[in-house]
Amino acid sequence: MQQEIILEREVEAVQIPSGDAIILPQGTPVMITQTLGGTYTVATQAGLARISTKDVDALGIDPNEQAEKTAQSEALKDAPLDEQVWAALKEVYDPEIPVDIVNLGLVYDCILKESEKDSSKSTVNVKMTLTAPGCGMGPVIAADAQSRIMTIDNIEDATVDLVWDPVWTQDMITEEGKMKLGMV
Repeated sequence: MQQEIILEREVEAVQIPSGDAIILPQGTPVMITQTLGGTYTVATQAGLARISTKDVDALGIDPNEQAEKTAQSEALKDAPLDEQVWAALKEVYDPEIPVDIVNLGLVYDCILKESEKDSSKSTVNVKMTLTAPGCGMGPVIAADAQSRIMTIDNIEDATVDLVWDPVWTQDMITEEGKMKLGMV
């Protein structure tokens, strides 16, 4: 059973599915519906909203505990850079679907190139799509993917482009994603 939480302070949020920035006032009752990828999808009387990790204290969650949960594992830091990038992308979620963007089949391309400025660093270009072209959360999800990639050592720059060709279908969901969605 989900428990109602009263916001302890005013918090910036993103309205779902429009992607509009909103303010949820202190004292607003919310119910957490999803806590994946370090963000929180909450149900309010006005609909769904996404609260970022930096504002977990407004939900009564200790930010230090949350930081420990979302920290990149030490083993992954020794992995090849491309594996680290794909792992970072697997930490990005559509706030309405409990499957990461990689297993949803939303990431079409991920190219790493040696930086022209510093050969010890790389740039990353990701091409991704959304489950629906009209989704207002697209720029928010793309920005989340970019910021996750930029936390990786030796990444100089990252761009995430939203593309619509080919059109996404459920056939693009991985077996792991289908299992999480109960489609198998």
